[in-house]
Amino acid sequence: MLFYLKKAIGSLLLPLPFLLLLMAIGLVLLWITRWQKSAKCLITFSWLALLLLSLQPVADRLLMPSEKQYPTYRETTPVDFIVVLGGGYTYNAEWAPSSNLFPNSLPRVTEGVRLYLQHPGAKLIFTGAAALSNPQPSAKVAAMVAQSLGVPERDIIVLDQAKDTIEEAQAVAQIASQKRLLLVTSANHLPRAMAIFQSQGLNPLPAPANQMATLGPLNPWEKIFPSAYYLSHSERAWYEALGSLWLKVKE
Repeated sequence: MLFYLKKAIGSLLLPLPFLLLLMAIGLVLLWITRWQKSAKCLITFSWLALLLLSLQPVADRLLMPSEKQYPTYRETTPVDFIVVLGGGYTYNAEWAPSSNLFPNSLPRVTEGVRLYLQHPGAKLIFTGAAALSNPQPSAKVAAMVAQSLGVPERDIIVLDQAKDTIEEAQAVAQIASQKRLLLVTSANHLPRAMAIFQSQGLNPLPAPANQMATLGPLNPWEKIFPSAYYLSHSERAWYEALGSLWLKVKE
């Protein structure tokens, strides 16, 4: 119950629902109270914040600090395990396997497969429990994608009971303690994931995937017009900040 309450509160505090809630409060104040000035300030603040968080220069600068902490893993020193953390997914048996993974998950799996091909003898570990009402756990769906890309089933370990990063680290520690392992997850999530895994007595090598923030060349209109795509970048930065805050509260 605590896990689902945490997820519900965390989802409400993400930029879009949180700012829409502030706008709704402002509209209520505007229409049915005398607090006209406060209502206008609240609506204006919420609109302006939503606008700024949807712009590429703002969103990517918010996301970049966490993504830049670890470079892409390029070493070929042998490892025992390659751990790929679970992310967003769905499941439809009629779809191409990769279509079942959300944009934050598919790059993790493909990076895991790339590293697996560079490290003969390593085992791929996929983590992640089943979402509510989903017949397949996240780890199993990711494993299906890896198999569709040529990874043999004998080299895949599925840990399908862990609901969050803390439980994922605990599950990995039971089978990979004192082993050399790579930790693959989204670049913005990796700093927090590394801290959690280290707290479980593991010493993983960081292997970021799904880098999104860029200062590289873009079309001018991509920088000046608000976009749901770049709002999602702000959301990732906001989400990781909330996750880090939650870790500190639990200490």
